[in-house]
Amino acid sequence: MHLYGTSAVSDRGHLTIGGVDTVQLSKEYGTALYVYDVAMIREKARAFRNAFEQENVHYQVAYASKAFSCIAMVQLADEEGLSLDVVSGGELYTALQAGFPAERIHFHGNNKSDAEIRMALDAKIGCFVVDNFYELALLEQLAEEKGVRANILLRITPGIEAHTHDYILTGQEDSKFGFDLQSGQVEEAIQSAEKKSTLKLLGLHCHIGSQIFETTGFVMAIDKIFQYLSTWYESFGFAPEVLNLGGGFGIRYTADDQPIPVGDYIAAMTHAVKRNLSEGMAMPEIWIEPGRSLVGEAGLTLYTVGSHKHVPELRNYLAVDGGMSDNLRPALYQAKYEAAIANRMNETRDHLYSVAGKCCESGDMLIWDCKLQRAISGDVMAVFSTGAYGYSMANNYNRLPKPAVVFVENGEASLVVKRESYEDLIHHDLPLKQAIISK
Repeated sequence: MHLYGTSAVSDRGHLTIGGVDTVQLSKEYGTALYVYDVAMIREKARAFRNAFEQENVHYQVAYASKAFSCIAMVQLADEEGLSLDVVSGGELYTALQAGFPAERIHFHGNNKSDAEIRMALDAKIGCFVVDNFYELALLEQLAEEKGVRANILLRITPGIEAHTHDYILTGQEDSKFGFDLQSGQVEEAIQSAEKKSTLKLLGLHCHIGSQIFETTGFVMAIDKIFQYLSTWYESFGFAPEVLNLGGGFGIRYTADDQPIPVGDYIAAMTHAVKRNLSEGMAMPEIWIEPGRSLVGEAGLTLYTVGSHKHVPELRNYLAVDGGMSDNLRPALYQAKYEAAIANRMNETRDHLYSVAGKCCESGDMLIWDCKLQRAISGDVMAVFSTGAYGYSMANNYNRLPKPAVVFVENGEASLVVKRESYEDLIHHDLPLKQAIISK
């Protein structure tokens, strides 16, 4: 089977990642357990940056931290010279606590609160990606109160749909995100923003979807945006200093997925921008926001195999000590994964199983009908490509504690997020107070 990143098989027939035995990791840190291959994250970050360097353009590669955010991950992004995309006060707080340079933080979100905007202004972040007219007015008001000038991009929906799951399409006209390009909203927002002394309009942002395996959608979006930019440039002189083209670059979850090199995306984007520039219009700085494509394949989840159930002539169920509480994507998106029995890597994958989680929910199925090695209770199962939106979407359904997170690199493992305890689960609970009813 395909192995991911620095995964390999040891002499003992155990799966290793980053030079570390996954079976040993499961013993030391318990399961369910998220494990990240740091070398692979570094490699992917550098691939994006190198692709831009080859195109000889000004750029920023911003890690979309919604994919996976913790202090160690934010610090790793900083080490690799990335900017950072946050979408909430919690992600911003994590970034600031990690010591991430505020000037390289971009704040997204379609409903930023008053408190979140104030927090970001106080931190002097690099840029707000403004999503709607309400936010534009609120940001102007709060920036004026604080006597500061905020850098902004306007998020637009260009009406281009990516080939992806309906739930994660964000670039079409009917979307909760952004100003609609074709109805005149973007032009109105540009002219409004440019009149506000407390706002500095840097340019535009668009994001057309997720898990995209071709460059056509990006090029179509750029072509469409520049149809309008050319008119605006001629009529009132607007030219973006920055053009943020979002993320959505596809990764490999299963053998059906065929990702293309990141350089292909960057080359197609930059060439399309250059081709569309009007006479006299300067080349904008190009920003992108990879999240899943930086961390998705670098992460795997380890489980311990528990119960089995055989349904004659139909199915063999294999249950693990996790599920939709640590990986919500199969239930939410019908996402597909590959897996292996980590302590039996040299054995033949000739058993057909459906991998069930332990949550009290019939929809808690991690993988339907996958070929695995023979598995017995106590074996360690690895599910691959869980680095994006696993930990981020982890929850306490059925009061299951959230798993720990371990980074591995050069044969060493380090705990970067502690496993929740039962005590953690009730930390914020308050006892019922009996009301005294007077008669």
